Amino acid sequence: MSNILIDIGHPGHVHLLHPLVEALKSKGHQCFYSVRDIPVAQRLMKHYGMTPWLDLGGKKDSLVGKAWTVVQQDVHILKFVRKRHIDIGLSCGLVLSQVSQLTKMKSYVFDDDDDKAEPLVTKYSHPYSSAVFTPDCIERKTKNAVYYHGTHELAYLHPKRFTPDPTVLQHAGLQEGERYFIMRFVALKGHHDVGQQGLTLEQKEALVNLLKPHGRVIITSERAIESEFEPYRLPVPPEEIHSLMAYSAMFLGDSQTMTSEAAVLGVPALKCNTFAGRLSVPNMLENKYGLCYAYTPQQFEEMYYHVEQLLARDPEELKSEWQEKRQRMLADMIDPTEFFVNYIESIISSKE
Repeated sequence: MSNILIDIGHPGHVHLLHPLVEALKSKGHQCFYSVRDIPVAQRLMKHYGMTPWLDLGGKKDSLVGKAWTVVQQDVHILKFVRKRHIDIGLSCGLVLSQVSQLTKMKSYVFDDDDDKAEPLVTKYSHPYSSAVFTPDCIERKTKNAVYYHGTHELAYLHPKRFTPDPTVLQHAGLQEGERYFIMRFVALKGHHDVGQQGLTLEQKEALVNLLKPHGRVIITSERAIESEFEPYRLPVPPEEIHSLMAYSAMFLGDSQTMTSEAAVLGVPALKCNTFAGRLSVPNMLENKYGLCYAYTPQQFEEMYYHVEQLLARDPEELKSEWQEKRQRMLADMIDPTEFFVNYIESIISSKE
């Protein structure tokens, strides 16, 4: 059996990797964890039993600060890997790939962004990884890419992995059958977000005012929520967000990940940011299956009009149409977690 280190740099990484962790633990492997000082990520790790962990400290906003933080984390991880005799590292970032060059640990990276959108990861992580698990709608430069027919979000939201919990409606103070909408606003502080833009305050307010006559509005925000939106703050803990989303009527925001999550759950999803049309995974979900739509901030009027059109339709008819689209998507794709487990197990078996 192997010692496996799972490195967490974002709450989304916990959602992505926890089903894989459970599968690996069930096969007798020992799992260790490292995480940055991110309260939501740490809460999710506790919820999924991904404890104890190595605390790697806080994150910086500037590129220089991020670079220095990576160096510090490299040192901490290097010591940990040697002390715990780690065989395999699983992550979505830079650090484990770099540390693997100084140890016997094999590093496997999960990456669903295009190379052109993340030049630092492409340069400083991919070449040093044993494999880069990649949705096959993306074309990689690295020869280390291992392609699979699916998306990150399906690794934890595939029907084999996830069933919505209806009690979340009671937790959120919603009545059965009550129509509601989820909105997500992000901070855009990642290294790949430099120079990028999402919704402005005025655009957010316009969407909230558009939605309110049609149902309850629920807002989740990566940064401190604006005072204007305090009455709409997410009323459930982060571990319940996907169940809440699954029963929602529509998703709106400037979040890449949550747009794709809503799409694979069969919820109409519209996002507005400067990444619109530039990333392969959301483009595939939009162009091939019609599950989501992307607009730039300059195209906000088009997005607003599209939301008006969707709101004017019969809610049950809209829901049924999107579930049919979802079923077409699911019929085409695999359960990514099963693929990850089989791949990693085959590597372990060949080494043994």
